[in-house]
Amino acid sequence: MTSQAPLTYDQAGVNYDLIDPLKITAQRAAAATASHLAGHGFSEVKASRGESAYVVDVGPFYLASIVECLGTKTLVADEMAKLTGKSFFAGIAQDTIAMAINDLITVGATPLVVQAYWAAGGSDWFGDAQRAQALVAGWKAACDTCGVAWGGGETPALAGIVEDGRIDLAASCTGLINPRERLSVGDKLGPGDAIVLLASSGIHANGLSLARKLAERLPQGYLTEIAPGLSYGEALLAPTALYSPVTEALWKAGIAPHYCANITGHGWRKLLRHPSALTYRIHTVPPKTAVLDFIQKQAGQDDREAYSTLNMGAGFAIFVSAEDAERTAQVARDCGIEAWVAGRVEAGEKQLLIEPLGVRFGEDDLHLR
Repeated sequence: MTSQAPLTYDQAGVNYDLIDPLKITAQRAAAATASHLAGHGFSEVKASRGESAYVVDVGPFYLASIVECLGTKTLVADEMAKLTGKSFFAGIAQDTIAMAINDLITVGATPLVVQAYWAAGGSDWFGDAQRAQALVAGWKAACDTCGVAWGGGETPALAGIVEDGRIDLAASCTGLINPRERLSVGDKLGPGDAIVLLASSGIHANGLSLARKLAERLPQGYLTEIAPGLSYGEALLAPTALYSPVTEALWKAGIAPHYCANITGHGWRKLLRHPSALTYRIHTVPPKTAVLDFIQKQAGQDDREAYSTLNMGAGFAIFVSAEDAERTAQVARDCGIEAWVAGRVEAGEKQLLIEPLGVRFGEDDLHLR
């Protein structure tokens, strides 16, 4: 354990207590615009407000959409390029697409089209052929993995807004929920359901502000070895797992999730995302990836702090009927993603109980609506 003072996400410059109220205000303003859909003969699925993707009822099927920003992971890639001479932007591309697609699939959608937003601090960014080509190749490869069309995008040079030599990456995604029975906004979620957790591939793209702050404490920075032959920087840059092949395989196997949660910002608190008053009891905690274990120890975080911020080895949660639990985990494994039947849903107050760690999160620990 580090002898330095513990390092929290708030100290790294990210305070959800300041960000979340704006999100709630924006959601309320946005909800008032839903009436415009009626002019086209459509309507919103109200239960999708506050979920990871927005759903519109267009009659024969539903449309879902999402936009997500990558965040600060590009800064790690830039620093590692200076230190190693390698480009990590193929993985960064996958991270960006995963941010959008892993959110989109929570509502039962099949990803259909991805759009790119690559905003550089100046035109020179695109002049680095190795880096730019890696970004393109990684973007296409992630689209191929998810079976999604890359429709196009925007590549502005925003000097004075984006720092010179940097790039801000984001992706939007539109998906199809067809047949309509695939819609998953939690209306079937209830006591007795099982909680299946899918393994993460590392830190993914949330918590990088904390991870970068921690690098400043390490004598060798990003080149600090956290496992034989594995540096801290390389471990941070492991591409985010893409979970849409799992959700597609589940549907083909005849398994309909009752609810899904993408474990990103807010860490395991995201398991409390659905507004219902239910208790989520975890009896099996997946092993931490090496980089997350390293971050927790070096930042001096207790389990409650770590699991409230980072994915800690579980990147996606699927809530299914108890009889489908083991088969759900096996379908994920068949797709190359480790999975665990980790807990169950119970009647009771809204809370998450991570029993092996003695950690509890309550309704007051997550404010997204």
